[in-house]
Formats: sequence, C-alpha cells, structure tokens
Amino acid sequence: MPANTLPRSLALAGASVIVTRPPSSSAALVRGIRARGGEAVRLPGMRLAGASDPLAIAAALASPGTVDAWIFTSPASVDYFFRLAPPGRLSTARRVLAVGGATARALARRGVASLAPAGTQNSEGLLAEPALADPRGWSIAIIDAPGGRDLLAPTLRERGAEVENIAVYRRLPPRLSRRHLESLESAPRPWLSLLSSSLALRHLLAALPGALIERWRHEAMIVSSERLAEEVAGHGFVDVHVAPSALGRDLLDSACAVLARHRL
Repeated sequence: MPANTLPRSLALAGASVIVTRPPSSSAALVRGIRARGGEAVRLPGMRLAGASDPLAIAAALASPGTVDAWIFTSPASVDYFFRLAPPGRLSTARRVLAVGGATARALARRGVASLAPAGTQNSEGLLAEPALADPRGWSIAIIDAPGGRDLLAPTLRERGAEVENIAVYRRLPPRLSRRHLESLESAPRPWLSLLSSSLALRHLLAALPGALIERWRHEAMIVSSERLAEEVAGHGFVDVHVAPSALGRDLLDSACAVLARHRL
C-alpha cells in the first residue's frame, strides 16, 4: 500500500512523535498520536503553575470596573481564570474573545460563548477580526501569563483601547527527569516533534545535553506558525514544517504528511 494511502490507524506507524506541550495539556495529542499508530514521547518544554500572588489576581478579577472585552490567550488562561475569578464574572460580559479554537472550546465548556479567529489561529488572526478593528475607548482585559509574545496589548493600545494584562498563571521551565531523556534517546527514528511555543523550545535547548540537541536538530520539526519556523531554523534545525495552526489536529495532520513524504 502506498505511504500516502495508509489507513489513519497506521499514518504515524514506526515514528516517534515528540510532544513538547506541558503535561497538563498534552493528553489529547498523545491520544491522537497513538490512534495513528505512532509512539508518543513526552518532552515537556514547560510546566504551568498558578499566579505568584493569587490573592492580588483574584482581587483584580473581582474589581467592579467595566470591562468591554475579555481576551483569553490559551486554554490554560481559561482554566486558571475560573480558579480565581468570582462566580459569574463573565455572565454579563459584553465581549469575550479567544486567540484560537482550542481556547474557544475551553470557554464553551464553561458555558461562555466567545469569538475566535476565522482564519489564522493566533494573535494576528484575532487582531484581524472586524470586532477588534476599532476598540477606541474600550477597557480590555487580556487573560494570560507573563513572558508571552505581548502582541495583543500594544496593538490594541495603538488602536485606542485601554488594556490591562492579568496574569492568572505562569509558564515555568520543565522538570525533566532522567526518564524523559532516556525516552528520547531510545525513541525509534524518525522523530517528528510538535512545537507551538518558542518558550518551550528555549527551555528545552537550555535543559537537554548538547549531543542530544544535535541529534534533534536533524529530525523533522512541525511548528504552528511561520514566525516560530524562523526561530526554530535560527537554532539550527534543518527540517522544519509549518502546520496550519497550533490546534492538535493540524499538528498531527502535518506530522502524517511529513512522514508520508519521508516514506516515499
């Protein structure tokens, strides 16, 4: 059977797919890899933790001030928001926006309808939405973590909005054990790495042994954006492929396509 006509259950057979997402948000990807016959290798590039001063953040979320638009930047931002916000905080929200489809689904699970980008599933895609074309005079709360790209806030301020970033969680370096390293070292080739965060990449490059990094640089890397592809290539990775978005299905479909070409 030709490689490009393999059944879905075999699309990743024989390959090791490296998952760089935090342990708390990698389960769906791991299931998807296994459903396609691949071997999932967990190599978290970060771990998530609550805000360093949760009482202060809870107070900020409970403030009675009017918020014209709430913007959630990730599924984790949704989860940590609801741990700290008073019940019903979004029940009268005028506008709730999500940076991508996964974040919109996380809000929907909480009973909150939101607007997500119709096109590119990132900050640029959200900023291109007509709903944010003219936010002059709005008060906007961006729910995020420190250390992100910070594209939304300055752009919305340039458009005339008053913006507050509320960091409800933190992205910290991963705690990699010897087990993580051994799993990667012994993983069958080819390797297909899934990456949707430049911070995760930087954490891993700082934590992994040099010899292992050198091996990694010569394996396929599937990234979630052109911007991230440029950064990855700048770190010496030579086989970089761009998925349509950071959504799990897009990353996995791209991995299957890359592997099919490898098999030809």
